[in-house]
Amino acid sequence: MKKTKVAVVGYGTIGQRLADGVKLQGDMELVGIADVAPTLALRALQEKGMPYDLYCPVPANVPLLEAIGIPVKGTLEQLLSQVDVVLDATSAGIGAKNKELYKKYNLKAVFQGGEKNEVADVFFHGYANYEKGVGQQFLKLTSCNTTGLIRAIDCLDRAYGVAKVAITIIRRVADPGDYNRGLTNALQMDKAPNHQAVDLMTIMPHVQATGLLVHTPVTHGHIITILATPKKKINKEQALAAFKQHPRIRVVRLADGFLGNASLFKYARDLGNPRGDMYEIGLWDESITFSGDDIMFAINIPQESVTIPETIDGIRAAMKMQTDRLEAVGETNKYLGMKVR
Repeated sequence: MKKTKVAVVGYGTIGQRLADGVKLQGDMELVGIADVAPTLALRALQEKGMPYDLYCPVPANVPLLEAIGIPVKGTLEQLLSQVDVVLDATSAGIGAKNKELYKKYNLKAVFQGGEKNEVADVFFHGYANYEKGVGQQFLKLTSCNTTGLIRAIDCLDRAYGVAKVAITIIRRVADPGDYNRGLTNALQMDKAPNHQAVDLMTIMPHVQATGLLVHTPVTHGHIITILATPKKKINKEQALAAFKQHPRIRVVRLADGFLGNASLFKYARDLGNPRGDMYEIGLWDESITFSGDDIMFAINIPQESVTIPETIDGIRAAMKMQTDRLEAVGETNKYLGMKVR
């Protein structure tokens, strides 16, 4: 079987996880990663025996990396000359500049949610609009919150239909270790509607959406409350049946000790998941309630890892590895070890 050759450009919070996720895919080959400076992530990689070949986009920085024992295989262009597709996980704005290089080598590329939508041909989600990404050159992922939100809404929509949603996002203020965000003891409101609601309508234009967002001084996960209007009356058992059949949704219970975002992070660590990652969103059984015919529930978004499956779906779509949506996400899920629970 000919494997799709992949490069990960940017080895930060998302890039680390993308490299690991691609490495697990039996029909893909991770050719190498690219980054520019001796970050803690690269130092840790070197201490683990440098399992991935590193390429440096800035030749002047190569001596800085080699001085601390981090071997550099070559330049970014040398990496690009060997691959079929790039996962760009660089800081917002850098990917748009890198796009010109990807064009030069006639490569497919999947960008993360921090880039502007104009960088790509398709604003992409593996479950909600996979078909639109098939064969396209440039795809852009939704943000972590939007990715998890769309999973839940798309799940309900395909089962029962959804007319509109209203969401409130309780947003972690920073990733672990982001000292530049400051030490805070406050909540901060964003103006409505938040971009996640607008982005959901871009991916799923048949659903009306609006929402609020509150920044909170925590680092492990966002929580989103969702009020959805189904197109037909459903009960809790029907909603749970749909959610439990989705491999990327983990239904959890307060009664079992899943009291909040930290419980899910600790559980992922106890499972032995690298970095305490969880690819699934958590959905609380006891949060499911109704206001008339409207259903309300809450989900947890593990912001560092939730977009990894959908990014890998993007490779499958762009490279036409699978043209059928369920076949494609099924392959991604299989290699990542995700299953219906």
